[in-house]
Amino acid sequence: MTLIEQAITIILAGIATLLTRCLPFVAFPEGKRTPPYIEYLGKVLPAAVFGLLVIYCLKDVSLLSGSHGIPELIAVAVTAGLQAWKKNMMLSIAGGTVCYMALIQLVFV
Repeated sequence: MTLIEQAITIILAGIATLLTRCLPFVAFPEGKRTPPYIEYLGKVLPAAVFGLLVIYCLKDVSLLSGSHGIPELIAVAVTAGLQAWKKNMMLSIAGGTVCYMALIQLVFV
């Protein structure tokens, strides 16, 4: 990329970021009722994203080779347990990730 192309790319990325951050405030101003469909999406999308993350993380697990998916299974159990216990998605994701990384670095070498 030339310097001009790089500058244009950075400027467009900045504009896109600004628009995506400001658009909800313009589309749904304070004091105006949020459409029911948007409220519905706000309720179901977090769980859908979490499910998508689980599928993405487990898509290449091979039960027939290596550690046979044991570290992945343990990390999923830790993630599910943290979510059931604390009900904090960020804690659950971080805890499961740390557990998995510790297992593959220290136990299943």
